[in-house]
Amino acid sequence: MSHAASRRMRTLIISGAVIVLLVAMGFGTKVQTTAEANKAKQHAATPANFAKKHYSADIVPAIEKRAVPLPKVSKAIAKDQKAAAKKYGVIEGTSAPVYSVTLTGKAGKVDGTGRMKVTVAGLAKGATAYVQMGPALNGTAIRDASGTVHFPQFKNQIAYQNVGAQLNNQVKKKVLAKVDAKKLAGKTVTVTGAFQFVNPAAFMIVPVKIKVGK
Repeated sequence: MSHAASRRMRTLIISGAVIVLLVAMGFGTKVQTTAEANKAKQHAATPANFAKKHYSADIVPAIEKRAVPLPKVSKAIAKDQKAAAKKYGVIEGTSAPVYSVTLTGKAGKVDGTGRMKVTVAGLAKGATAYVQMGPALNGTAIRDASGTVHFPQFKNQIAYQNVGAQLNNQVKKKVLAKVDAKKLAGKTVTVTGAFQFVNPAAFMIVPVKIKVGK
C-alpha cells in the first residue's frame, strides 16, 4: 500500500471513530422537556426555600379547603377509622392518615410541652383537642395534609423530612409569633390546622390559622 493510500486509510478510520463516538453520545444524552427541567430545579431546591415558596401560596389554602369540623372527624374516627381516613384523611409519607380540620372552643393554659387544650363541643366521647403552640412543633402534619408534597420532589429522605420541619417553622413565624399563647386561656379560639392521627383520645393539631374571640 502506498504512503498516500495509507494516509487516506488512517483518515477514514479516524473519521469513522468520531462518527461512532458522536452517535454514542447522542444515545447517552437525554433531552429534557420544559416540565422535566422545572422538576429537576425543584429537586435541587432546599427544604427551606421550598417551604417559603409553597407554605402560604399552596399548602395553607389546600388545608383550609380540605378542612372539616373536628367534631365530625372525631365521630367518624370513633365509628370506623379506615372509613374516616378514606373520606377525610390524606395518607402521604406516613402510614397514619393526616386530617385537615377546623374547631372552635375555649382555650386552656399551655402546658409544659407547648400543648394548649381546647374544649370543643361535640367531640366523640373520650376525645380531647390540643393545639400545638410551640416552641417545638412535632410531626409532619402540615407537610402531608395538603396532599401536594411528595417524596419524589426531593433528593432524598433527609430532604423530605427536613421540608416538614421547615414548614413547621413557617407556622411558627406566620401564625404562632402573632399570638400570645399565655393570654389565650379562657378565651374562645377558632383554629384551622392539621393533625396526624395517632391517638383517638388526643388530637394534636398544628395550626395554620388562629382567630381569638372573647
